[in-house]
Amino acid sequence: SSCYPQTNMLDFVFAVDDAVTWHMMNLLKNRSHYSFLKFFGPKKITTIQRYGAGIYYNTLVPCNGRMIKYGVISTDALIEDLFHWKTLYVAGRLQKPVKILAQNENSKLQAALVSNLKSAVTAAFLMLPESFSEEELYMQIAGLSYAGDFRMIIGEDKSKVQNIVKPNVAHFQKLYSNILQDCPQVVYKHHLGRLEASIDKSPEGQFTQLMALPKTLQQKITALVNPPGKNRDVEEILLQVAHDPDCGFVVHQGISGIVRSSSVVQSAKTILTAGAKKSVTYSMKKLYKMTKGGLKKTS
Repeated sequence: SSCYPQTNMLDFVFAVDDAVTWHMMNLLKNRSHYSFLKFFGPKKITTIQRYGAGIYYNTLVPCNGRMIKYGVISTDALIEDLFHWKTLYVAGRLQKPVKILAQNENSKLQAALVSNLKSAVTAAFLMLPESFSEEELYMQIAGLSYAGDFRMIIGEDKSKVQNIVKPNVAHFQKLYSNILQDCPQVVYKHHLGRLEASIDKSPEGQFTQLMALPKTLQQKITALVNPPGKNRDVEEILLQVAHDPDCGFVVHQGISGIVRSSSVVQSAKTILTAGAKKSVTYSMKKLYKMTKGGLKKTS
């Protein structure tokens, strides 16, 4: 059989209210999942978790005949990322169809999950042309969390976004249907079984959309456009961007800035949290996936 199993590694994310206690219990139960960092104890592990994207990953863990990896993030950090796109790391994953295995009754988390999807649609509208297909919308949304991610240049399959969307259009429809039905600019052509959108590209329309973007993205856009030494407020700068023919590109650059910084730190953390041997194995798997994707396209 091949060195690498055909089944992809399952990826779990656990949002926990008290990370120190969670890691303490998990170290007692599943000590082998952790790298050498287990010797530093749950408090140090939680401190490392807070860096970068605020998530701590144990990877290449054998479970029921499958390889899994699982990330641990504090509920507060998750909510902040969903509302404000501080790192877009977990928020970006949750803009795509995922299976929620269990969820407690946290109304703030529920509101944050919806807010994240609305923000994804708004950002996509700003970057897309005036009219587009439903699949193009989902491609734009699915690509948000890869903008500026250096791993898409080094090691990841370039057609990753297409591979996510094409087999999962029905799941994207289910995830976004309520939000799109509330958008006056989007019309469902039920007899054609597809969505048709006509986005307001006037400066007024774009300004409304820019003002609805998450706080961190607004700040990134402001930093890109505002020359040093000038102290203008965010609203004034976003109004200027709304009049810019390259408005969509500026939004894309802002998203790239968020993703770039969190993906670099998170990848550096992987060496610590996985350990040297697992990191090499994991990188080899990524490289294998990339070359396999390249062979498919060239054959």
